[in-house]
Amino acid sequence: MLWTYFIIFLLAAIPFFEVAMIVPIAIIGGIPAIPVIIIAFLGNLLTLVLLIVFVDSVRNWRKKKKGNKEKSDSKNKRAKNIWDKYGLPGLAFIGPFFVGSHLTALLAVSFGGTRSKTLALMTASIAFWAISLGSAAYLGFDFLVKDDDNFGFITRLLNQ
Repeated sequence: MLWTYFIIFLLAAIPFFEVAMIVPIAIIGGIPAIPVIIIAFLGNLLTLVLLIVFVDSVRNWRKKKKGNKEKSDSKNKRAKNIWDKYGLPGLAFIGPFFVGSHLTALLAVSFGGTRSKTLALMTASIAFWAISLGSAAYLGFDFLVKDDDNFGFITRLLNQ
């Protein structure tokens, strides 16, 4: 089981897998919900902290080198619209579900969010999505399959 949790940690740390995908898959696969939510949250948070610190450092370095001239990037128009409409809290809570937490954190810092506010809001957002999706997967799957002999496909696969 230790290897399973280690793999969950690693997959949650990888952009675009993250908690939004890993938590429901692991819980539906039969792995206990609470450890999955906690381990996936920590895996996702670790890489987010590293990303936020790195991007903020690069942004500060660029500001010192070029002055305050920031050019606009049209590739991130949807995220910029969310930023303009809802600010950092809106982007932090809406973004992870649609584009992933890593890209959301990158965009939040590059649009002008401070390191500490971005980290705090992204941590709350990841916790919210991990708990919400984990609870939905656990309750939904448990409701559909009420069989004590069914241990989930991942657990059966690992026990073979």
